[in-house]
Amino acid sequence: MSNSQKILQFVLKVLAKRTIRRYKPVVIGVTGSAGKTMAKEAIHAVLSRKFNVRKNEENFNNELGVPLTVLGIDPKLSTANLRIKNWPRLFRFWREIIKAKWRTFGLFDTSYPEMLVLELAAAKPGDIDYLVDIVHPKVGVVTTVGDVPVHVEFYAGPEDVAKEKSRLIESLPLHDGLAVLNYDDQTVLDMRGKTGADIMTFGLNKGADLWASGISYFIDESGDSIGGLSFKINQGKTFIPFRLGGAVGTHQIYSALAAISVGMYFGVNLVEASMALEKMPVPKHRMTLLEGVKNSLVVDDTYNASPIAVHAGLETLRSLGETLKKIRPDYAGRKIAVLGDMKELGQYTEQAHRAIGNLAGERCDILVTIGSASKFIADSAGNQMPKENILSFSTSEEAGPKVLELLQEGDVVLVKGSHSMQMDIIVDKIKISV
Repeated sequence: MSNSQKILQFVLKVLAKRTIRRYKPVVIGVTGSAGKTMAKEAIHAVLSRKFNVRKNEENFNNELGVPLTVLGIDPKLSTANLRIKNWPRLFRFWREIIKAKWRTFGLFDTSYPEMLVLELAAAKPGDIDYLVDIVHPKVGVVTTVGDVPVHVEFYAGPEDVAKEKSRLIESLPLHDGLAVLNYDDQTVLDMRGKTGADIMTFGLNKGADLWASGISYFIDESGDSIGGLSFKINQGKTFIPFRLGGAVGTHQIYSALAAISVGMYFGVNLVEASMALEKMPVPKHRMTLLEGVKNSLVVDDTYNASPIAVHAGLETLRSLGETLKKIRPDYAGRKIAVLGDMKELGQYTEQAHRAIGNLAGERCDILVTIGSASKFIADSAGNQMPKENILSFSTSEEAGPKVLELLQEGDVVLVKGSHSMQMDIIVDKIKISV
C-alpha cells in the first residue's frame, strides 16, 4: 500500500468513526464465506419497509469501501479508479470528502440514515477487528463458513478464518445486541458461545428459530420456465408462504431467512418481509437466471467462487434439470457445468478442486473446466463420468467459442469461477442479448 493510500485510509477511518458517534445509526454487519452480498441486499430490502437504510454497494466491503459507505461517498470514486492524471474524478472525490467532513463536524444532517447494512470482508487476519472498530455493529449476521473457506490462503487454516469472522459476533453489545447465525453450519452455530447478546438462528432445520420448509420451484407466467423459489417460513407453530422471484438456488433461501430474522427484531412482520423480498432483484452474476442461445437456460454465478458456493451451484444445476423435465414434456436438455479456478485457497487448492470434481462428475452431463487448478476438477470428475464429456481450457476467451458450439436445444448451463477467471466472458458468449 502506497503512502497516499495509507493517508486516505486513515482520513476515512477518522471521519467514519466520528460520523458513527455523531449520528448513532443502528449498524447491521454481515460476514461469511458465501452469501454475504445476497444477505446484505435482502436485509436492506426488508428494513427499508420501515426505516431509512443505507447499504454498501456491490462488494465495497473493505477498509476503504465500508468507511466510504458510512460517509455517503460513492466508493467507485476512490481506490483503483483514482489516477493523478484524472483530475475531474480526483477533484470530485476530495469534494465529497470535504462534504463528509462538514456533515461530521458542521450542521447536523437530519437525512442521515437510521440504519446501515454493511457487508464486512475478512480477506486477511485483522480485517473484522478493523471494521467493527469503525462501525460498532449492533447486529451481526454470519451466513456460512464451510470446511475450506474463501481467502483461507491468507490464514493458518480454516479454523482461523472462522475465528476472524466470529470477531463480529464477539464485538456485539451485551444489552441490546443481536447475533443472527446459520443453524445449519456448525462452525457458525458454535459462535453462540462467543457473545452475551441475543441470538436468532435460521436454517432449513426445525431446530432453528426460523426455518424454511416445503421448498420448490414455481413456474413463471409463460408456463415453461422457472420463476423462482417458493417455500414456507416457519417460526414456532406459525408459518407463512414465501416466494423469492428469480432465485434458483436453495442456498439463496438462507439470505432471505437472515433478512427476515433481522427484520423481525426491528418490528418488520413476516407479511411485510414477504412483500419486500418477493420482488427483490437477485444481485448480478450471483445465481442470475438468463435465457441462452438454442433455448438454453444459463445460471450466471460468475462473480466469485468458493468451495461451498460451487457445491451449491452444482446442486442447483441438478435440481433445475430435474424440474425442467417435469414442466417441459419434450425437454431433453443436458446439464452443463462450466467451472473456473477457485482462488485464494493456498495449500487446500488441490483438495478443494478435487472434491468439486467428484461432485461435478455426479451432477452434470458435460463438464468444462478453465484454468490450471481446475484441471484437478476435470481429473477427479473423470472417475465419475465419460472422459469424452470433459473439456479443459486455459482461459475463458479460449473456452467461449467451444461452449457456444457444444450447446444443444434446452441445455442448462452453470457458469462459475473466481472473479479473476473472467467467467462472465462465457456468459456473454452464450446468453441472448437483450
